[in-house]
Amino acid sequence: MGEMLEISSVPLFSVFILLFILLLIVLLIRKNATAALIWNEIIREKVTNFIMNQSKEQRILNFVLQNAVRGDPHSVLDTIDKYCSQKEWAMNVGDEKGKILDKTVQEANPSVALELGTYCGYSAVRISRLLKAGARLLTVEFNPEFAAIAKQMIEFAGVQDKVKLLEGPSEEIIPQLKKKYEVDTLDFVFLDHWKDRYTPDTILLQECNLLRKGSVLLADNIIFPGAPDFLNYVRKSPHFQCTNYPSHLEYMQVEDAMEKAVFLG
Repeated sequence: MGEMLEISSVPLFSVFILLFILLLIVLLIRKNATAALIWNEIIREKVTNFIMNQSKEQRILNFVLQNAVRGDPHSVLDTIDKYCSQKEWAMNVGDEKGKILDKTVQEANPSVALELGTYCGYSAVRISRLLKAGARLLTVEFNPEFAAIAKQMIEFAGVQDKVKLLEGPSEEIIPQLKKKYEVDTLDFVFLDHWKDRYTPDTILLQECNLLRKGSVLLADNIIFPGAPDFLNYVRKSPHFQCTNYPSHLEYMQVEDAMEKAVFLG
C-alpha cells in the first residue's frame, strides 16, 4: 500500500509542477512585454498559422468579414479590438491609444494626412472615419501581404474614397509624395512602422519640405518596443514642440506611450 501511494504521488507532483510553471508563464506574459510578444508573435502565431494554414492577419480579416457591419467603420474597429483582445494579439494601435489618436486627429483637422505602417488597416480606418469632407489619408505599407489585407479591410469599412494605400518602403515613397501624389504639405503624420525608421523618415519629411508650421506628428510605441532616437531628435530640436501621452501597449497592461511633435517651422 505504501509503495502504491508513493508511485501515485509522483505523477501528482509532476502535474502540480507543470501547473505551477504554466501559471508563472501566464503571469510573465501578462506583465512582461518582451515575453508576451515572444509568446504571441513567435510561438503561438507560428503554431496557429501552421495548423490553420493561414496568417493571423487573414484570420483577423475573416473575423471582421463574418462579424462586423459592412460600411460601418465603428463596427469594424470594435470587431478587430474584440478579436485582438480575446483571441490573438496583434500590433494595431488598439482601443486605448486609439482614443489618443482620435483626439489628435480631431485637433489637427487635417486635409492631407500620412500614415507610415498600415498593417491590417485598423488605424487607417480609425483616422479616415474622422476626416472632414474632401480630406484624404495616404497610408504606406512595406509588406505586400499586409497591404492586401488592409485594402480589403478599408473597403469593407467603407472608407476607401478617403484612403489611398501606397505599397513600398517609406524612404522611397516619401520623396515621391509631392510630384506623384500631389501633396503640397502634410497636416498630420502618424508614425507606426519600423521604429528605427521614425527618425530618418521625420528628417526626410523635413528635407522634402512636406511639413508646414503646425504640422502634427504622432508616434506610437515610443516606450515599447521603443523609439529613443526619435524622442531624442524631436525633443531636442528647436523645430518641434512635444507632448507625451502615457498609455499601455495595445491589448496589454504593459507601459507604453505616444509622442506628439508639432512642427514649428
